[in-house]
Amino acid sequence: MYRRWVHYLNPAIELEPVEMAGRGRRIGEPLYIDLEEAVQDALACIRPIVGDTPYALFGHSLGGLICYELAHLIRRLAMPAPRHIFFSGKSAPHVKREDEKVYHKMGKEEFRRELLELGGTDPAFFEDPGIMEIFLPVLKNDFKLAEMETHRPPIVPLDQPITVLLGKDDDQTAEQCDGWKIHTAHRCTIHYFEGGHFFLQHQERAVVQIINETLRNTLCDTITSLKR
Repeated sequence: MYRRWVHYLNPAIELEPVEMAGRGRRIGEPLYIDLEEAVQDALACIRPIVGDTPYALFGHSLGGLICYELAHLIRRLAMPAPRHIFFSGKSAPHVKREDEKVYHKMGKEEFRRELLELGGTDPAFFEDPGIMEIFLPVLKNDFKLAEMETHRPPIVPLDQPITVLLGKDDDQTAEQCDGWKIHTAHRCTIHYFEGGHFFLQHQERAVVQIINETLRNTLCDTITSLKR
């Protein structure tokens, strides 16, 4: 999905999709036992490309949670920090709802129905037993990582501005959306798109336009600060 963005990205921006275990070329690797292991793996993936060149992080849904924890880990390790972070389809990590569904504990049929309702998954996926056998454990593990996560207080604001991208029809409260504002010591910009949790699949041109404009402005702000 992310590789399609190259058609719309500013040529000055280099896209580096991070392939996690259980997917693509890494489909045979064991799934993560917890969120911390996923974050450590994400760090290993980006280490070779994090240096003097300015960079940003983008994560959707569970990827947004991984980006959040990754940004804090990068700061603790005193590594070069991202200039900007984009959180997509992810509610503020400190806001928990009592009525949240626990997807990873659902039976196969209930899980299938809920995924269809969420959208983003081709219905034909569920009609092929072979595909289901391969990818259903991956999807369930993704939900487990997100649902078992409990962020520890107090909140430590991030050191960079953040942009939050959300679907208008996603099942998130105002508190879950606006709660992102206390997770940065800088600017928090929130954009809403038509669609549900997987608005990203249908709004990619608009999403990439925001990325282009945001990173251009972020780099300009950095240059201005250096001149001062």
